Amino acid sequence: MIFITAKWRIKPEHAEAWPEIARTFTEATRSEPGCLWFDWSRSLADPTEYVLVEAFRDDEAGSAHVTSQHFHDARKELPPYLAETPRIINAKIDQDDWSQLGEMSVD
Repeated sequence: MIFITAKWRIKPEHAEAWPEIARTFTEATRSEPGCLWFDWSRSLADPTEYVLVEAFRDDEAGSAHVTSQHFHDARKELPPYLAETPRIINAKIDQDDWSQLGEMSVD
């Protein structure tokens, strides 16, 4: 699986509206056959920062994502709302879903 985490710093005047601003891109990405998840969270420490956790089945799915029309559109439409270039960690890992955090096991 390709596992990606990206931090997106949004201009303060657009931070509240970011989920709606990114909605079309989010929904289109989630509907890709190779997308395992594409989930936004908002930082508790910085209300202008959103964290995107995404995963794609394999290289083929990742390639389909970055060559899609909605990705192309997002590259044009989203940057005007950003305070800086998003920061990213992108890794291939040998699993296809979340593992359980055994140290916090719930019986």
